[in-house]
Amino acid sequence: MSVGRPELEKAVRDFPQAPGVYLFRDRLDRVIYVGKARNLHKRVAQYFHPSRGMAANRKIRAMVDVARRIEYHTVRSEAEAILLEGKLIKEYRPRYNVSFRDDKRFLLVKTNLREPFPRFQITRLRKDDGCRYFGPFASSGALRTTINWMKKVFGLRSCSPVVPGERDYKHCLDRTIKNCSAPCLGTVSQEDYRRRVEAACDFLEGKSREMAEEIRKKMEEAAARWDFERAAELRNLWEDLRQTTKPVKRFLRSYEPAIVPGEELRELAAALGLPGPPRILECFDISNISTLHKVASMVVFEQGKPARASYRRYRIRTVAGQDDFASIAEAVRRRYRRVLDEGIRRPDLIVVDGGAGQLSAARRELFALGLGAIPVIGLAKENEEIYRPEDPIPLRLPKESGSIRLLQRLRDEAHRFANAYHQLLLRQRVRESLLDDCPGVSRGRKRLLLQAFGSVDRLRKASVEEIAEVKGIGRKLAESVSRYLGGDRAAG
Repeated sequence: MSVGRPELEKAVRDFPQAPGVYLFRDRLDRVIYVGKARNLHKRVAQYFHPSRGMAANRKIRAMVDVARRIEYHTVRSEAEAILLEGKLIKEYRPRYNVSFRDDKRFLLVKTNLREPFPRFQITRLRKDDGCRYFGPFASSGALRTTINWMKKVFGLRSCSPVVPGERDYKHCLDRTIKNCSAPCLGTVSQEDYRRRVEAACDFLEGKSREMAEEIRKKMEEAAARWDFERAAELRNLWEDLRQTTKPVKRFLRSYEPAIVPGEELRELAAALGLPGPPRILECFDISNISTLHKVASMVVFEQGKPARASYRRYRIRTVAGQDDFASIAEAVRRRYRRVLDEGIRRPDLIVVDGGAGQLSAARRELFALGLGAIPVIGLAKENEEIYRPEDPIPLRLPKESGSIRLLQRLRDEAHRFANAYHQLLLRQRVRESLLDDCPGVSRGRKRLLLQAFGSVDRLRKASVEEIAEVKGIGRKLAESVSRYLGGDRAAG
């Protein structure tokens, strides 16, 4: 059924705040435009409440005037949205799309395992040539960083000859800087080199997470010793490795259908035996990316949609080491103690990211607060198993069901929010390294200043007198710090 612009605007209000693609269709139901979005709701709403630049774009105005229906399809990440957008543009060839018209393809990695010393090459075309292909990869920058790092770690060659020899060695710097195992000189056997290649293949397929985990640990160690420049470099490398080796949907036949929150809530209530569709869902997740900071997130969905104003995040204070059970307990205790103190409406369902251990920790806190009647479940990510109180056998819902998709969106949003907070704290620590080069500021004094002011930005705004009041600083050093940070506000 064709509808007018007011109806389209109304429909867009129900679009989710999730990554995905959207399609504009005309009165004959032909696809006239395909777009991608990190946040479907915000992006598509811009067409009806445009910025000055968008409003002046005649092509956009014409497209919106012609449109009679907009549909969307959610995916798990922005990278998947890019891949699906490209596939749909090639499939429908919409007249308002310019990108992808040149049949541009995403990057792939290929290796010919029939060669005696296989190489890894970046390509855009998948051929039926017996080679092994990996991808596609949405981020070319992250992929190139990963391939360069992978060649160095596994000692893989970059030269082009099928069988490299001593002549090739004379023109190669990789062996000199120890980035290659140098099969050209016979320093590695063909069997040993092939084992290196097979290990690299496993890494590209995401089967070997140990190396990315090692990078993460080195990042934490660098940050712990206040070497924030090195920590930032390792963080960027770690994020590139994670992005490249993260499993991505190929979208060969299908993609996720449009979200219908009401149906999903009814399905979830029936699956869990709830008295009715849960209007308010709250989900907890713990982020232990670094030993420097342990954080928790709590996100809220109302009527199946994110209620961002109600999100909360927590610095875990009482837990030593990485203990997800104790961390979940602290976050739940702090959240629902506040719910009781402030009279906040209680949720209809609580979800914790994890299995039986996380669920038990959350339940103990709820019972201690007198809130044991609130339904609570655990959602274990590996097999999407639902853990319920008093039931030792986890529940598995059909992968295509709306109820499990709703729980996945809720859990993934909690995970995103926790990681975003963790990364924010890490960036703050990296910025704090500005004080490392300040004359007279030792590591101990740096800690005192940051404890007193909370951040370098607040320290920069402080007066000399305020800085001098910090125990162990003094007037002379306070003046030096103020000048160094650009304040130069010494009072006469």
